[in-house]
Amino acid sequence: MKKAFLVTILLTLWWLPGFAQPKPAQKSKVIIENADYTDRNQTEIPGAVVLTGHVRLKHEGVTILSNKAYYFEAENYAKLFGDVVMNQGDTLYLNSKYAEYNGERKFAFASGNVSMKSPDTRLVTDTIYLDRNIQQAYYRTPGTITSGENVLKSKSGRYYIPQKKYQFTTAVTLTNPKYVMKSNHLDYYTSPGHAYVFGPTTITGKNNFIYTEKGFYDTKKDQAKLFTNSYIDYDTQRIKADYIYYDRKKEFSSLTDNVSVRDSVNKYTIRGHYGEVFKAKDSLFVTKHAEAVTLVETDSVYMHAKRMLVTGKEGARIIRGFNDARFYKVDMSGKCDSIHSDEAKGLTQLIKRPVVWNGDSQVTGDIIHLISDNKTQQLDSIKVLNNAFIVQLDTVWSFAHRDKPRYNQVKGVNLYGRFCDNKLYEIDLVKNTEKIYYMYDSDNTLIGIDKGVSSKIHLDIEDNQIVSVTSLIKPFSESYPENQFAENARKLRGFEWRGDERILTKDDIFPEEEKKLHEEILKKTGKLKQKEDKPLEPLKETLNWDKEHPKPKPEGTETTAPVATTPAVAPAAKVSTPKAPAKKDKKTKS
Repeated sequence: MKKAFLVTILLTLWWLPGFAQPKPAQKSKVIIENADYTDRNQTEIPGAVVLTGHVRLKHEGVTILSNKAYYFEAENYAKLFGDVVMNQGDTLYLNSKYAEYNGERKFAFASGNVSMKSPDTRLVTDTIYLDRNIQQAYYRTPGTITSGENVLKSKSGRYYIPQKKYQFTTAVTLTNPKYVMKSNHLDYYTSPGHAYVFGPTTITGKNNFIYTEKGFYDTKKDQAKLFTNSYIDYDTQRIKADYIYYDRKKEFSSLTDNVSVRDSVNKYTIRGHYGEVFKAKDSLFVTKHAEAVTLVETDSVYMHAKRMLVTGKEGARIIRGFNDARFYKVDMSGKCDSIHSDEAKGLTQLIKRPVVWNGDSQVTGDIIHLISDNKTQQLDSIKVLNNAFIVQLDTVWSFAHRDKPRYNQVKGVNLYGRFCDNKLYEIDLVKNTEKIYYMYDSDNTLIGIDKGVSSKIHLDIEDNQIVSVTSLIKPFSESYPENQFAENARKLRGFEWRGDERILTKDDIFPEEEKKLHEEILKKTGKLKQKEDKPLEPLKETLNWDKEHPKPKPEGTETTAPVATTPAVAPAAKVSTPKAPAKKDKKTKS
């Protein structure tokens, strides 16, 4: 009973005037505001009023001007000929040779030398369609858009009137005096000159080449924000990162996550997770798991510091590493607080608590210099300035007594070593030199422990092992049997074995906190790459452009946009009117 009662009430309310469904809104008719001549000859154009000379029609905010028009009143439809102009307030101004306008659908079609102007752009093409219901205009014939310094060419495109945005989903080329942009998916906002691209896109400039698959470019400020698979190519360099901010005027880029700067000619790559490139200043800064890899012939040198700075042009490059600097190559590694490498001088300086490992030998001192041959790019020599100290693990003994290792030791004020084929083969220590050396015969039997002092010591090295120690200039030394050499005398003053810090692989150049940071960033960026890639949403700087950059209103003008007019044209030559028996067909002047 309750259900039946409820249904009855609802049916009753349905028929009440206040509850009736709204009727469809009535379509307004196209208004004929002016025509020099009006002809209602139904024989020539059945169902149409023929309007000639200074024709002006109006319909819901759009003014249409032409030389001649056929207006089909029953269909609320007009065909327009000769110098057609459609003006929609201050948002759109359309010129063509021919046009059609449907008042029922609020839809227009224009063809023949079509020119469409919006506040900031001008489009020239053969055919344009205008849907006023959704406020969009589109074309399917080759078109050229001029917007400030930018010229955009495409075979098709769509203009969103409220947003002042052109959208291209087929091949489009944006030409600027400084670069050429090509894409298959581009959204161009005309007021700010902002371009959003999605899918393979190239930007070719005079000094560089940019590739991206998702990005934003401010054509007025010459600034870009690049995301998916983006990189910048210079003459010899390729700059890559998950996110690149680029300023063309300053020739500056900031790089975030999975940063890589590779120089194909100079054969080096610098990686990290944050970087800055000042191309105009030949400067590169990298941090967050920073790593520089340089290829010397077939051998790579890996270098790390918390912050790395590369400056200078080709052939005069300087690499600086600050805080916990480390390097590794197959037969040598080292660490220090900071590192300074000068390509022109072939000089690499290890500064503050430096240590170098060569095979089982450890070299320390106040400052260590590694000198390279500029022609061969190979290591030529090593210098240790002040407190030079060489420690080499006695491998024969230590192999069997790992809990009680012992060491060959040589020290002096300065050290000078020479390389051949990147291998250390001889060393000289000078001033106040001392030594402790464990001597073995060919059967690896200890024959004595040599301890002595002199003004100079010469070392011969084979396969990274000390094979002979020679004291020169006022030498004094003694050999002791092992059982007669006290344990507390087996270490020279200043001895420090830093074997637990030794860098054995290229991965060891990174401290644990840097490895952890690297893993966290890879995990984060890996998840992002698994998500479906989508076009960028418009940035606030794009959406708020007109609010933040209002155009000044001319003094002494009304706030409302004037109705566009067209120059007077001569009336059509003799519009023939048949001798009509009925008055309604009589030709009249409006």
